[in-house]
Amino acid sequence: MSDKTAVLLLQMGGPDSLDAVGPFLFNLFSDRDIIRLGPAFLQPFLARRISRKRAPKVELHYEKIGGKSPIRELTEAQARALEDALGSGYRCFSAMRYWRPSTIEALAAVKREEISRVIALSLYPHYSRATTGSSINELKRVLGESAVPFQLAIVECFYRHPLYIRALTEKITEALGWFPGRSGTVILFSAHSLPQSFIEAGDPYLSQVRETVRLVMENFGGMEHRLGFQSRSGPVKWLEPDTRDVMRDLSAQGCGDVLIVPVSFVSDHIETLYEIDMEYGEHARSLGIGTFHRSPSLNTSPVFIDCLADLVRVKAAEFGSA
Repeated sequence: MSDKTAVLLLQMGGPDSLDAVGPFLFNLFSDRDIIRLGPAFLQPFLARRISRKRAPKVELHYEKIGGKSPIRELTEAQARALEDALGSGYRCFSAMRYWRPSTIEALAAVKREEISRVIALSLYPHYSRATTGSSINELKRVLGESAVPFQLAIVECFYRHPLYIRALTEKITEALGWFPGRSGTVILFSAHSLPQSFIEAGDPYLSQVRETVRLVMENFGGMEHRLGFQSRSGPVKWLEPDTRDVMRDLSAQGCGDVLIVPVSFVSDHIETLYEIDMEYGEHARSLGIGTFHRSPSLNTSPVFIDCLADLVRVKAAEFGSA
């Protein structure tokens, strides 16, 4: 067996063509870690109905950002940058929860290289059972069916890692340069929403997001900030306030400049390129908000890659090697 360590970058994934939108949505709505649609045996049937109904509208959104999600290419770029940072003792692979390369495909690639040590590195900064939890459950399921005795270590979150906070701070500082001044600019953090029931059941996501915001704002003393939640769907009660409502409130208070920060995302995809840049940009114009920008996503930020490398090295100690 190889003496290298494999790093699996766990990410949600996204459709790589317009034809893939429906199957991607089916995979998403089939996941009972996110949503339970009746009894388990009915979930595939209901997921298929929902995905068929929603696909035409969602396809239009992807059409507007180039006909596909860029998340695979960006995650693979992060994997290459991380591998360079870690050195020759590591190989990095991407594992997408709802599209390709799937978890089983990623592990097959690890197996072909005869690597037995695996570090699962969640690319979700904040832990939720709907994101990291689902990816880890899928990984353990596939490992349980594998004939290879992989050794597994898991990085579940990094919401307060100093290098993650520094990377976000760098992107916000860069974006503030696009505004006429800081005094009238509000920093609006926007995190992916989650059903309120998850939080009531003990999911740490909300408290971790709030801690990230608190730590980042220590670097922007005197500036006003807000936190909102985006990307909700379905009739359940979601985390509040909705980012759109926060923007409306800021406009009503006479705020003219808003910098929106996608705090729970580490790479560009539909939620940043379409929802924030296009939908929220239009919403800002309709509200009369004068200057509206989004801070750049982390993507392959050198500081962010250093953060991931540090997480991996610390976790690798569980295998007895750094």
